[in-house]
Amino acid sequence: MCGITGIFDTRGRREIDRAVLTRMNESQHHRGPDEGGLHLEAGVGLGHRRLSIIDLSTGQQPLYNEDQTVCVVFNGEIYNYQELIPELQALGHIFHTRSDTEVIVHAWEAWGEACVRRFRGMFAFALWDRNRDTLFLARDRLAVKPLYYALLADGFFVFGSELKSLLAHGGLVRDIDPLAVEEYFALGYVAEPRTIFRQAKKLPPAHTLTLRRGEPVGEPKEYWDVRFSLGSACTVEEACAQLNDKLTESIRLRMISEVPLGAFLSGGVDSSAVVALMAGLSADPVNTCSIAFDDPAFNEASFAQKVADRYRTNHHCDLVASDDFDLIDTLARLYDEPYADSSAIPTYRVCQLARRHVTVALSGDGGDETFGGYRRYRLHLMEERMRSALPQSVRRRVFGVLGRVYPKADWAPRIFRAKTTFEGMARTSVEAYFHSVSILRGPMRTELFSPRFRSEIAGYSAEEVFRFHAGRAATDDPLALIQYLDLKTYLVGDINTKVDRASMAHSLEVREPLMDHELVEWMATLPSSLKVNGQEGKFLLKKAMEPSLSNDILYRPKMGFAVPLARWFRGPLRERVREAVLGPRLAATGWFNQDYLRHLLDAHQSGARDYSSPLWTLLMFEAFLRNVLDAPINQPAIITDWPAAK
Repeated sequence: MCGITGIFDTRGRREIDRAVLTRMNESQHHRGPDEGGLHLEAGVGLGHRRLSIIDLSTGQQPLYNEDQTVCVVFNGEIYNYQELIPELQALGHIFHTRSDTEVIVHAWEAWGEACVRRFRGMFAFALWDRNRDTLFLARDRLAVKPLYYALLADGFFVFGSELKSLLAHGGLVRDIDPLAVEEYFALGYVAEPRTIFRQAKKLPPAHTLTLRRGEPVGEPKEYWDVRFSLGSACTVEEACAQLNDKLTESIRLRMISEVPLGAFLSGGVDSSAVVALMAGLSADPVNTCSIAFDDPAFNEASFAQKVADRYRTNHHCDLVASDDFDLIDTLARLYDEPYADSSAIPTYRVCQLARRHVTVALSGDGGDETFGGYRRYRLHLMEERMRSALPQSVRRRVFGVLGRVYPKADWAPRIFRAKTTFEGMARTSVEAYFHSVSILRGPMRTELFSPRFRSEIAGYSAEEVFRFHAGRAATDDPLALIQYLDLKTYLVGDINTKVDRASMAHSLEVREPLMDHELVEWMATLPSSLKVNGQEGKFLLKKAMEPSLSNDILYRPKMGFAVPLARWFRGPLRERVREAVLGPRLAATGWFNQDYLRHLLDAHQSGARDYSSPLWTLLMFEAFLRNVLDAPINQPAIITDWPAAK
């Protein structure tokens, strides 16, 4: 796991400023504290920070082919590299290292842009081919690893693993994209390919971008997508056996390492399944790490301990205070963009704990999307059954009125909180799912934003992100459609972003066996009833793991990785959130309705409503403005607690 960056002259062979490239590279020191390297030639500069995992002695980057006409900088892991080496050697390629990185340069020579189709792993890389005058960028299928880029006004193209490396260049215009702000307040993150800055973009999942000197910068090309065929006729027993085999293979591949390796263990189904299968593959006890909260409502530590005891792991558990909110500014500097998932706090802490014991950790991320685990999936399917009983015209008229007049009863038992259900029933399936996952729903965003800001976005809604992906989903199955939407939006923009930045802040590599693309493809062939069966989510995974995990691990209610925002904003963070939301920095943008901001605060702090999620979203936006947007030019935000190189 590493950090990559670079500069490419799209117009000619102008000299690359070594000091600028060095500054860009060092802005990502936390991603690779072990070593750093640069490659410079006329019109091209590549930078790399290395966290040594495989081939510690000879895997330095930038890495070259035999005659040094092809050069690569790479962030991630190619898990099937040992299978590809003999195939490439048979084609005449000579290897000088034992690293997965060298496979990339030879695969490029052998297969060109199609090389990415042969890679099984998580990756973002940039490859320069001098003979073809070509710069080639690629990102893995599920966007586990990040890649940002921008074409500057002077014709220089810059890229990096994190947005801070582009900011370090000094030429990126810090002009906020109002459409990105709309997406952020709807989703809690800025969706691919947009970034918070107009000039910068994210390379989307499963895309490549090819640049040739002297030619206009084109659009990224997609090389993979998942298709939910749902046509497999295997029995539950057959599917369980196949799932066990595929999970075991995925985990085995991700246990290849020359440094200490372990796993996160929350006590939930996904991480427990990973640990159980790791234990069967390892001759030594597995290193496991978990976080305990001092608030019982958020604490799963006892379940993690049960799994650790059963598999005799080397278990490490840290107690985190339920008032652990001193990371707000650190998180803003870490993510470079507004980012509103409050579970970034415990994720940051568990990565901090894990790095004291291991350099690589396996996680259970992706399990909810792959296996159908979110509670919202079951609610959506229930709504879909009701939606199918009435024509859209009738639903929109009847339930639209009910949704507007029914009170939002956050305080009431769940059975009486019908407002969201009524609102969802009035919408199409895609509209309803977007509505259900939005932090500030459409009417709230209308009230939140000032008339000036609403005119700037000119009617744009973040719902367009969902409509775009829904149009490409190639399925009308209700569960498959929203799984596809999550794989393209929430998994990429929220989960993978959260884990990458939190782990890399501590120079920890995290591997996600439940996001293996071959596993995801296979699961997409299975009927949806094997994912959500009645009121049971992750049906197949739980059935497959019954011999390995107890029922109180498999079938207990899902807790999630949450923090007590509602209490914070009425207690220890009462004044801080008020100062941020009503303070001068948000007001200076001219984008927000001050009366509505005051309403959110007063209603929440009086206990009348639970507006904790919108308030956290505003708090983190204000922190982004102060810590990133207002940082001096040529000096990206610095994280003060990066670990020293070991």
